[in-house]
Amino acid sequence: MSDTDLQLLQALLDAARKAGADRADAIAVSSTAIGASCRKGVPEDLEHSETTNIGLRVFVGQRSATISATELDPARFAALAGQALAMARVLPPDPHIGLGDPATQGVYDSALLDMADPTPAPALAALVERARETEEIALAVAGVTNSNGASASYGRTHIALADSNGFAADYARTGHSTGVSVLAGTGADMQRDYAGHSAVFLSDLEAATKLGREAGERAVRRLNPIKPRTGTMPVIYDRRVSGSLIGHLAGAANGSAIARGTSFFSAKHGERILPAGLALIDDPTRRRGLRSRPFDAEGFRAAPLSIVEDGILKEWLLDTRTARQLGLASNGRAQRGVGSPPSPGASNLYLAGGAHSVASLMGDIKEGLWIEDLMGSSINGLTGDYSRGAGGFMIRDGMLAEPIAELTIAGNLIEMFLRMQVADDLEFRRGTDAPSIRIDAMRVAGA
Repeated sequence: MSDTDLQLLQALLDAARKAGADRADAIAVSSTAIGASCRKGVPEDLEHSETTNIGLRVFVGQRSATISATELDPARFAALAGQALAMARVLPPDPHIGLGDPATQGVYDSALLDMADPTPAPALAALVERARETEEIALAVAGVTNSNGASASYGRTHIALADSNGFAADYARTGHSTGVSVLAGTGADMQRDYAGHSAVFLSDLEAATKLGREAGERAVRRLNPIKPRTGTMPVIYDRRVSGSLIGHLAGAANGSAIARGTSFFSAKHGERILPAGLALIDDPTRRRGLRSRPFDAEGFRAAPLSIVEDGILKEWLLDTRTARQLGLASNGRAQRGVGSPPSPGASNLYLAGGAHSVASLMGDIKEGLWIEDLMGSSINGLTGDYSRGAGGFMIRDGMLAEPIAELTIAGNLIEMFLRMQVADDLEFRRGTDAPSIRIDAMRVAGA
């Protein structure tokens, strides 16, 4: 965003005040997206889009409304503000709404975050070639018989935020990605797997050769799966999927769920929810992090947050409204779209403190499961009851054995979190990251 864009947001705020708003904030998001996909070497979907969207939130006393539009046109600002005020006046009052606290507003140094790749956007032809090369490598793996396709993409997003408290700031971020999915085997015995990677800088993106080979080899490894027996056994979540557990934990620690009374962690603040030594950290200040940002959607200066310290639940994810509902202060976790008010959420979320090698994590398992694929879900937000379809490999005598498919794993998240044994193989790759995680006594429904 340029200074001109911030000036336009200020003009939009002025229009809101003239229309009768007590307070207001405005956000503008401009994005460029370029993408290509191919299947069996033939380009299928090509995309090049450029969009601009703005959102205006107005307050009249304890009433508020949000409205959005698709361009920053000053000629429309008065009408847009008038529509927002008309909506706000007919909505019920909410004693908890408001702007971010000026005392906590500010901007983390964007240069330290390194969020925007300065190199030019790749040409569409280059993306087609990267997707095609990734797929070719995957199809060349012995045993791979078909392709679901490969893709390559680039995106650049500019975000500007201003409010009537005087906050005004902006930032830009970029993203590059490559992905491929292939099949091995034939007929009803086919098995699918994939590989993909996303990075802020193109120079950090994994090579097409590596991703293609990984996808092909993974698909072949999954041929001729069995169903494990039904019973209770230890389960290890590969780090490709272990982040899903951390996502469930963060969802239960979300201030909105706590305020509504719909979280199984509602009465757990200050209590142990993970084994000693483990920490759950949300860090929007990670250099080149996929979800890094210098400020949140209410202008709160970015800072790391320890949600769990040494296994103890210390913090909820809070924005201004949910913090007020709970009698607390925002900790800068506000997120929003242009057409919706802020709500709390995580940025770069990760589980730290794992001390076991992967080998030692499964070394004493006589019979267990190594999970690399999850599908579907049944999660009870009030009780923590958990059930998911899964696939992966048997663990026999401490070693990976035959592939498995068509099974369900189940348990209770509250108990599962307390039983976690965590490996030391954490890598920052997906935005929500965790090492390999072992949980004993999981219920398995198989053959």
